[in-house]
Amino acid sequence: MRALRILIRSIRDSFKSVGRNFSLSMAAVTCSTITLVLVSISIILSYNVKEITSTLERELTVVAYVKKEATSDDTDRLKEELGKMDEVDNYTFKSKEEWKAEMKNESEALNATLDYLENNPLLDSFVITVKDVNDLKEITERIRKYEFISSADYGEGMVENIVGVFDMISKGTIAIVIALILVTAFLISNTIKLTIFSRKNEIEIMRLVGASNTTIKLPFIFEGFILGAIGSVIPIIATIYGYNILYDKLDGHIFSNIITLVHPFNFVFYVALILLVVGCIVGMFGSYRAVRKHLKI
Repeated sequence: MRALRILIRSIRDSFKSVGRNFSLSMAAVTCSTITLVLVSISIILSYNVKEITSTLERELTVVAYVKKEATSDDTDRLKEELGKMDEVDNYTFKSKEEWKAEMKNESEALNATLDYLENNPLLDSFVITVKDVNDLKEITERIRKYEFISSADYGEGMVENIVGVFDMISKGTIAIVIALILVTAFLISNTIKLTIFSRKNEIEIMRLVGASNTTIKLPFIFEGFILGAIGSVIPIIATIYGYNILYDKLDGHIFSNIITLVHPFNFVFYVALILLVVGCIVGMFGSYRAVRKHLKI
């Protein structure tokens, strides 16, 4: 019961402290809000980049063209060779007639050109997907060495650049999130320091009457928790409504149907929960750091 009374009193005192030091509290909440908005943007950007990269990697394929003189037995042997490759996730054989029909449907010009030609100039091919996009180059080079493969291509150069850019963006946003969280902890810590300084006499009296270290510390730690929770309200609202509006405006994709955004349902609520947890934990951490360093108890 004594522990419960201390807990209730600490929560009550922390709310009183937020009210008494309203200007300082609002400064901390404002800084926390701005920081958490940026954290939200960074999380959304980072996760979408990760999903876009994964989607692009799934779409990336190696196209291997079979030589004209290859027989059906040669093609079957190529299928066996591809099936033995551990790095290959899946492959599809497309005959030159299938390529011709597909290209004719793409445009009237191609349709007219292919109809004009007596013989089909296209080649049979294999469309190959890999388990790891980093193996694309190695697998392509191995396939090129097969006896009845005319050529193999996967968009060499461009693929590495795209994956590299997205990987850089993803790592950059993670670094930004970590930096912003540390900044928030620092700002809340400084606010609690000022609160401690303004209540120096009160703390001395509490010590004189025999208050325990825990009794003195808890209100400040709860105060940090409250400041962090209040600071997360606006970022949470902005995240839920802002991302839904953005998703609807862009119709769920960027530039093309291949590059799709993460669907808002559930995703925005996970981000909101992360913001709330980050705000509260960072607030408590900042408070604990200030209390431990400046109360010397």
